[in-house]
Amino acid sequence: MTVSSAAPAFGTVFAPTMAVATTVDGAFGAAKLVETDDLRLHPAAHVLHYGSACFEGLKAHRGEDGTVRVFRADRHVERMQRSAELLHLPVPPADLLHGMLLDVVRDNLELVPDPPGSLYLRPVLLGTLANIGAAAAPSSEALLYVLASPVGDYFAGGLRPLRLLVQEDLPRTTPQFGQVKSGANYAMALGPTLRAKADHGVDQVLFAPDGKVTETGAANLLLLDEQRVVTPELDGSLLPGVTRDSILQLARDSGRRVEERQLTLDDVVAWAEAGGEAALSGTAAVLAPVGELVWEDGRTVAFAGGEVGPTVVELREALTSVHRGSAEDVHGWLEPVTS
Repeated sequence: MTVSSAAPAFGTVFAPTMAVATTVDGAFGAAKLVETDDLRLHPAAHVLHYGSACFEGLKAHRGEDGTVRVFRADRHVERMQRSAELLHLPVPPADLLHGMLLDVVRDNLELVPDPPGSLYLRPVLLGTLANIGAAAAPSSEALLYVLASPVGDYFAGGLRPLRLLVQEDLPRTTPQFGQVKSGANYAMALGPTLRAKADHGVDQVLFAPDGKVTETGAANLLLLDEQRVVTPELDGSLLPGVTRDSILQLARDSGRRVEERQLTLDDVVAWAEAGGEAALSGTAAVLAPVGELVWEDGRTVAFAGGEVGPTVVELREALTSVHRGSAEDVHGWLEPVTS
């Protein structure tokens, strides 16, 4: 049995089983599949007091041939290991985390929706040391688990031009932790994003403190046209997006020049005024077109006439064609999972 492409709202429905592994004396034991249910944490667990947590987000896709394949699991495993290192948490062995991802997909194969839906995978790492006096010490113990959720489009309304409010006063997060996929980064962006949606009717906020363009609260920014793709360089303050990396490679494959460099708001405005396109990239967003930037004072600037541009459509289709197995996987990004 397969799930129809009319998948539930993003992240609201969960597979019946998940994978769990815990540490003993700081070393991870074997993983096991368990019923998706409440977690038990000591009230003094490090994560509840000092925020020692990180997570990942990746997808398993059902191909046109019916085969389910996980997209770039190795890169997500590497990124989670790096997040764990920077948070001074026990680092999950790559083979353990990779195996947990595949086990959860294998145990829930029938829940993987048809395209354009997918099975979203959410590995989570929590510091569990019971010590409320450890504000200046790391958690030597941890809980690792992997949830799965059948999903559809992240942005309501499917493929449509998004509106972004420009935020020049606040950063998305602290610069030294921008590369960590931690809930604290999303919490910092939440307030400005909620205010922007309520006051200006936008979809997201583009954080550009002092005119330096970074990213939105949940996705990387790309500027695109027929010849080039330009994006802010990875300087440690940005999340090194796996979808970002994939789109840049596909842009190179198409003959486009890729530029990773510091971008200012003046650069972005000039790009838009020249008729260029813009998009947000991420596991959830895939490649979502940006139609307009909005400022607090009412100024606006449109990309591609405020419409969905052809380059965004081309590169999004190139990526999703790999996801569903209708294009050759020349870079070895897919890993099939069978029962």
